[in-house]
Amino acid sequence: MNDLVSILTPTYNTEKFIRATIKSVQKQTYQNWEMILVDDASTDKTVSIIEVFAQNDSRIKLFRLSKNSGNGFARNQALEKASGKYIAYLDADDIWFPQKLEKQIQFLKTNNLPFTFSFYDCIDEEGNNLNRRVESPQPLTYKQLFFCNYVGNLTAIYDSEYFGKIKLESSEKRQDWRIWLTILKQIKRVQPVSEPLAFYRIRKDSISSSKFKLIKHNFGVYRNFHGFNIVFSVLLMTRFLFTQLIIKSRYIKKI
Repeated sequence: MNDLVSILTPTYNTEKFIRATIKSVQKQTYQNWEMILVDDASTDKTVSIIEVFAQNDSRIKLFRLSKNSGNGFARNQALEKASGKYIAYLDADDIWFPQKLEKQIQFLKTNNLPFTFSFYDCIDEEGNNLNRRVESPQPLTYKQLFFCNYVGNLTAIYDSEYFGKIKLESSEKRQDWRIWLTILKQIKRVQPVSEPLAFYRIRKDSISSSKFKLIKHNFGVYRNFHGFNIVFSVLLMTRFLFTQLIIKSRYIKKI
């Protein structure tokens, strides 16, 4: 019997994108999944759109927060409600390829792995393909991840029976990177599925579109998550910026 996959999707004012995101899950060739959407007090039509899907597909489960509490809190709430062996992440504006789950679950089982991710392609806000593919080192080691987050959140899957449910402080920024660091600190390295299995949507208002915010939040990983002092955290950020700008750029391909 196929193991259940719990897909965690926090939502906030994503009425423009959420239909395509949910439909990409429904089109999966691997059908034993539950999609747990936690809405963070949206003020647009996000909730009403999800409700229509949930009424017609029992695998789609909507939970609503009474006040806006942040993406990390919403994701943690979704994790608490997850009952699958595998935990997968999908933000409310990204899209999976139809064979995404099937290929990754097969890869995990065939290679007896507790965690994997994949490459992904990029689209713009309107869904236009930007002909840009984001890859990663193969395998990816803890040391490499320490200086740069190569794991696309929309592609990651881990075995909750192996790691337990990995819950972090909901106020922490770059929560996804912290989760992968927690995993790789234990298993030391991870082998990705070396093909694109998802579309990452690049939005003008996203955190990753603000270079200043990105530097600030990444600094917080070294300072608060790892617990390094300010001086050493600054030195690590210098190495991080070099890796991000020079090394990681080698893994971003034109297609």
